[in-house]
Amino acid sequence: MSGEAGRALSQRRGGAAALEKHSEQIIGRPPMTIFSVRHITSYRYVREVDFGEHRLMFRPRDSFDQRLIEASLTTYPEESHVRWIHDVFGNCVALVDISRPSAELRFETWITLDHTPQVALDLKVDEEALIYPFSYDKDEIADLTPAMQRHYPDPNDEVGRWARQFLRLGRPTETGHLLMTLCYAIRESFVYARRQEHGTQTPVQTLQLRSGTCRDFALLMMEAARVLGLAARFVTGYVYVPDRDGSTVLGGGSTHAWCQIYLPGAGWAEFDPTNGIVGNRDLIRVAVARDPRQAVPLSGSYDGDGKDFDSMTVQVNVTTRQSG
Repeated sequence: MSGEAGRALSQRRGGAAALEKHSEQIIGRPPMTIFSVRHITSYRYVREVDFGEHRLMFRPRDSFDQRLIEASLTTYPEESHVRWIHDVFGNCVALVDISRPSAELRFETWITLDHTPQVALDLKVDEEALIYPFSYDKDEIADLTPAMQRHYPDPNDEVGRWARQFLRLGRPTETGHLLMTLCYAIRESFVYARRQEHGTQTPVQTLQLRSGTCRDFALLMMEAARVLGLAARFVTGYVYVPDRDGSTVLGGGSTHAWCQIYLPGAGWAEFDPTNGIVGNRDLIRVAVARDPRQAVPLSGSYDGDGKDFDSMTVQVNVTTRQSG
């Protein structure tokens, strides 16, 4: 088998029966889908407050598998100025100034995009990277190094021991099998729990609690991959929740998070440990980052103290139709 041909990572979700059923669904799915996303975030305060600059990540990254058709942003109170920038990772970021004080602040975004599903069956890995461990190309290693370095303390090697248990002792470990096992282990062994508090649990906390949000699970898989010497990065975006086969898709109704692992020949491959998804199926990428703290969908400030804040609500609705 040549390095160019590589080998396709096979996809499975909870056993052979689930794989067979899922494969039938992928084969029957149109090659391109149009997704529409409506995202509303509302803040309420006990009195009128002044607002500082707010930073929004909602505009998806254009790529071969997703193409932005339309995007819009409205605010209440109305914005006085919107400035767009690219951050250090090339993500589109809107910097918004609010025109006047208010007891309510609301951001509403709409996006429409073409989306081409790329499942694990499409991920061709170079021959030299089929078996773990492998080395990255010397021309890529300088750019990948920050994504390979661990970012969170693990004094008792809990994350390290957890990640290494998936290596096959005494026989070769296939890279695809290793990463899919990591992904599915989180899906099957951890409890998804929405959390109102801001921020992300450390990987050690997630291991100890055996529960977390999609951001927590993405970070755990990232750090586990980094333990194994692989480059990993964080992805924030949206997930489409279809009525497909009765299985539960987690993370809908809000923003979603997953991770990417860099594989020679396949590039940045998508892994959603919250749902056990390998490939971009039903996933809409908005931003990528080395760490979750660099990819917060919405952040900003107001002039007041903690007693002025009343509540926050988030509503995300993802709909779809066939393209063409």
